[in-house]
Amino acid sequence: MTSWQEFQRQAPELAEAARRLMDAYKHKVLATLRKDGSPRVSGTEVDRRNGELWLGSMAGAVKALDLRRDPRMAIHVTSAFNDDPATWEGDLKLAGRAIEITDPRERAAAGQPGDDSHLFRVELSEVVWTRVEGDELVIRAWRADKGEREFRRK
Repeated sequence: MTSWQEFQRQAPELAEAARRLMDAYKHKVLATLRKDGSPRVSGTEVDRRNGELWLGSMAGAVKALDLRRDPRMAIHVTSAFNDDPATWEGDLKLAGRAIEITDPRERAAAGQPGDDSHLFRVELSEVVWTRVEGDELVIRAWRADKGEREFRRK
């Protein structure tokens, strides 16, 4: 698991594409695990500050309770798609775990003072950007344990 800053250092071009997609599309889909292990998807927003990736939620939200119980999560960013695949910006997926920040000083430093909401720092294990180039599907992937790779499929 690694910070956004470390991911950015290891895979700068992929990190730039990820930043661009996250900034262009405010609302993301967060996948968490329920008590019984089944998946739950929720809308969320993500923020990058101080070299870290952050998630927040309202106090008592089920996604926050899921993350408290099991920090494994994934975030999906979709971009607009029309009839021309060449204009598609791609699809971004990030996976890792979300660590809740409860210390008042850490919360204030992260820009979220008070205790009326949840704040989670994301530790990344994987980032994948999928897009179309010509007649190929291009998958650019980074994993904390394997580094960056690219796959092409016709």
